[in-house]
Amino acid sequence: MKYMNTWNLETIFSGGTKSQELQTKLTDIHKHINEYQSLLTNWNHHPKSVDTFKTILHKQETIENGLSQAATFVQMWHDAYMNDEHANVVKGQIMELYSEVQKATNTFTKQIVEIAEDDWQQLLADEDLSEVAFASNEMRNNGKRLLSEDEEELIAELNKDGLAAWSDLYDTVVSIMTIPFTDDKGNTTELSVGQAMNRMYADPDPKVRKQIFENWEAAWSKNGPIFADILNHLDGYRITLQNKHQYQHHLEEPLEYNRMTEDSLNAMWSAVANNKQPFLDFISQKAKLLGMEKLGWQDVDAPIALGDVKPTDFTYDQACDFVIDNFASFGPTLADFAKHALENRWVEAENRPNKRPGGYCTSLPEFSESRIFMTFTGSSSDTSTLAHELGHAFHSHVMKDLPALNRNYAMNVAETASTFAETIINNATIKNAKSEKEKITLLNTKLENATAMFMNIHARFLFENAFYQERARGVVSEKRLNELMVEAQKEAYGDSLANYHPHFWSSKLHFFIDDIPFYNFPYTFGFLFSLGIYAKYLESPEGFEERYIALLRDTGSMEVEDLAKKHLGVDITKEGFWAAGIQLMAKDAEEFMRLTEKIEH
Repeated sequence: MKYMNTWNLETIFSGGTKSQELQTKLTDIHKHINEYQSLLTNWNHHPKSVDTFKTILHKQETIENGLSQAATFVQMWHDAYMNDEHANVVKGQIMELYSEVQKATNTFTKQIVEIAEDDWQQLLADEDLSEVAFASNEMRNNGKRLLSEDEEELIAELNKDGLAAWSDLYDTVVSIMTIPFTDDKGNTTELSVGQAMNRMYADPDPKVRKQIFENWEAAWSKNGPIFADILNHLDGYRITLQNKHQYQHHLEEPLEYNRMTEDSLNAMWSAVANNKQPFLDFISQKAKLLGMEKLGWQDVDAPIALGDVKPTDFTYDQACDFVIDNFASFGPTLADFAKHALENRWVEAENRPNKRPGGYCTSLPEFSESRIFMTFTGSSSDTSTLAHELGHAFHSHVMKDLPALNRNYAMNVAETASTFAETIINNATIKNAKSEKEKITLLNTKLENATAMFMNIHARFLFENAFYQERARGVVSEKRLNELMVEAQKEAYGDSLANYHPHFWSSKLHFFIDDIPFYNFPYTFGFLFSLGIYAKYLESPEGFEERYIALLRDTGSMEVEDLAKKHLGVDITKEGFWAAGIQLMAKDAEEFMRLTEKIEH
């Protein structure tokens, strides 16, 4: 194998979750936290000096990088080897340290809030601090929501067995779930959740997809009462915190986190709702190609095989080379970075049991590197996922020399870089199609992504928005959660499917992530925002990679409305910007319809 498809975790901490090196790191972090607390005490008792402020920021960065390095390693290990029970023990140690840091950081933030405005502006006038003025002002403004120091300390303590604990419980339950599958010879295999999910959506046999989906829904239904409890307590806890921190609406916190206005969010979803018809036509046409009256939930992402054209399969080596080569068509910096990441085993992609489902990119800040988790099964969709996650890693890479405070970009713009990378791959494969039938299969893959952004994620948002409103009035039953989910899916998909996934709310990890509320709409934001960037690239490709990198480097130091105006010259609070992006994808849907109308069903 040219590219190893497993992580080399030994280069981070040798010995897995029982690593002595890891324990030494946690001990060092604890010492840094004590020093951090002493610095804050001294700063509070003396005039707020610029030098001390810089020292505190540096110490804060050291602690955050160390904790993130340790936490990322343990999470990576547990995701790759979910039967490692000791991982949860170390997670608990790390959670304790995070709690201590949170308490100290709250103290620091409150001290910043108490600085008089004139003194604060004088502080930020320093040459070094002026560079991080946006993030510093953001910290100061957010700090105005904080309760008393004792109350915030209590919240930090309770979070260990509250918000974070409920999220961890979800992971634990999912890690021991299996989905049965019986082959045509009558042999039954217990699939991990990750294996079942990949096969349920990607297997070319509709009978296989249907069987796995029915078993999948049954498995999540069996554990439904547990997941309903977790979701209710997780978001009930969050609603309580939001109320105490003077948020007026459940969307206010996620919008603030994503540095965007509600006007931009509403404009985006309005554009999506008003421009779905080409994608509904695509779903209907795909059903005909697959010999169905309507697609089932499990068929939306099914591969299409026409005549002797079979779904494109890749070995892992082929996928890696394919991504690198097509990244090179955009720019050398992106291609060179991808090659380096793949050659140095930054990606865990092996298809094996006992792995967590899904995919992600995560950071190792002490190495200024990223790592990617996924399960590669050989499909073109998996190749797109690889490109997607490498896009995330590239985003972090081009920002690694910036001040730490300016590297904290929000999720919505993070999804921009990943989706842009994915678009490069999808467009290149379609352009190089050797026949119309091959082009249809490639368009299908690309349009599956569009339906995910405009329908699947829209359903997630509609569900979660409705759930938060009902949860504010009391606990929501499992039955009602199912009803809300199906209602959202029918609205988002224009009631175009033969069956729906009532327990999707329980099977989708994103609803159970503790540190980021409303982990859904940023995907659609990033997808459409990246289309706007890609349109600019098509208009003027010469030297565009440099302009693209400049945009990415600004993502941690301004509101997204300002980012769009500066680098794209557009107003994202208006529906027109988002509709224009959707129309780019609609052209692909129209091309799919044109090509497939010639085919006899």
